[in-house]
Parts: sequence; structure tokens; C-alpha cells
Amino acid sequence: MKALITSFFILLATMFANGQSIYTKTFGNSKSKPVIFLHGGPGYNSANFEATTAQKLADEGFYVIVYDRRGEGRSEAANAQFTFKETFDDLNAIYQKYGLKKSMLIGHSFGGVVATLFAEKHPEKIQSIILVGAPVSLQETFTTIIAKSKEIYQAKNDKVNLNYIAMLENMDRGSIEYSSYSFMHAMQNGFYTPKNPTEEAKAIYAKFKTDTLITKHASQMSYQAPQGFWKNEKYTTLDLTANLKNLKAKNIKVRGLYGKDDGLYAVSQVKALQSEIGESNVKYLDNCSHNVFIDQQSQFKEAIKTWSK
Repeated sequence: MKALITSFFILLATMFANGQSIYTKTFGNSKSKPVIFLHGGPGYNSANFEATTAQKLADEGFYVIVYDRRGEGRSEAANAQFTFKETFDDLNAIYQKYGLKKSMLIGHSFGGVVATLFAEKHPEKIQSIILVGAPVSLQETFTTIIAKSKEIYQAKNDKVNLNYIAMLENMDRGSIEYSSYSFMHAMQNGFYTPKNPTEEAKAIYAKFKTDTLITKHASQMSYQAPQGFWKNEKYTTLDLTANLKNLKAKNIKVRGLYGKDDGLYAVSQVKALQSEIGESNVKYLDNCSHNVFIDQQSQFKEAIKTWSK
């Protein structure tokens, strides 16, 4: 019954922000606690979260809003600027459209970067932010990926890929090529996949083969977005440490959810975040990689419920 009542409130909307079409979808009762999900990328979309987790989170008593950033996923925009200002303008338009004064922001991966910077600029609109597999220092992430990949190739005596790593180590660390090749090695070495997925996660991932929302949209990538954000914001060199300190000074609650199998982050990076925002504010989960809301969905929902109180 609860699911049926919640489903009644599902609203699919195409929102026009600054003359551009922004894809949004809501789940749950609009009178419940609002949550906005910010997807990863740049260049990705919210389809995975929408298909697997949004409704289940709404069933826990939240008003869940998902959207695709302008020029990414289903928010097609030929003249998207790919700047943080543009992204903040669109987020503000979402607040206005749904009559939100404050909201929790769940920022997955690059979405966590957007959530942090938006919260710093608009603290009055933030209930709290949850960083989900989100980088604090992009450069530390690339260093971690390269080091872990190198270990794998050395163990396999993979001379071809060791040569690629050697070339990568000598590239301009601020270039888009450096970040792109780093992420390529992360994908190649299974850094986004839990080593021993739970039965719950296996069942969810099985949907990837049949769910049309996932098969049609989840694998779509916009290559204009990473190029644009790199050109305009140099996002691959961002370090949010100072920004998190500013949020702490403004009494903005920041929490984190990370997987121990997420190859994008060394243990030292997670510990540094715990030191910055408080150990009790970061959950470091077993049998979990980058997609925390899938790999440990029950623990993800429980954390959101606990932190919303």
C-alpha cells in the first residue's frame, strides 16, 4: 500500500531553466523531507539512481528529486556552457520549481563536487550534504588510480600497460588527457565494482540487463561535458579541502558514504575526510565500491534516514 501511495505522487517533468530543457523526476510525497540527487560525471546522468534507488528512498519518507545536469544525459542543450555558475542556476531553478526552501543534497562522485560548491555559495538552502563516492582532491584520486593500476600490471608482468602507465606518469597532470586515461585504467581494472557483491547488490545489478531506463540511458556519456568543465573550471585540479572547512565554519552538516572496494580512493583519503568532517560522519562500507546506493543499498538508505533526523 505504501508503495502504491508513493507511486501516486511520482511526477515526471521537463523543466525549463534559462531557456533550456532540464530533465527532472520526483518520487514520493511533496510534503516529505526533500532530497536532491546530483549525479556523477561530468557527462553522465541520474538513470542508475533513478531506476534502482529513488523510489526505495521515497518509500522511507523522502521527497526525492533527480535531474540530469544541463547538456548531460536527458537534459540536452546545444548551447550549454558547462560552468559551475550555470549548474548553480539550474539547481536554484529546481528549488524554485518544487517550492523548496532547504534540501538535503546527495552528491555522487562529481555530483559531490557540485553539492559542496553549491552549499558553500548557498548555505541557506542546505539541510545537509551527503558525499557518495565523491572526490575531495581530484589529483589525489588520479595518483591513487595510477598507483593501484601499476601494482596490478606489475603483478601480471603486463609490460604493455606498464608502458602506458609510464607515459601517463609523465603527462601534464592538469590536462584532460591525464584524467581521461586515469579513469580508463580505473575502469579497465574493475575499480568501480565490488569484489564480493552482496546478494542484494547482485539482484539490483541483474536489472541492468532488462530495465529499459538503464539500458537506454545509463551507458550514455556526453563528451562535451568533461571537456567543457575542464576548459571552464579546470575541475580535474580541484581540491575541496578548504571548501569543506568553510562549510564546517558555516555549520553546514557534511557526511560521507564510501566503499572499501572503490579503487578511486586510498584508505588515507577516506581517513583524511573523516579527520576533516568527523569520523562519525563518514561510513566506510565493506563489499562496496563506487555505486554505494547499489552496492550497499540497505546501508545507504539507513544512513540517509539517520542523518536526516
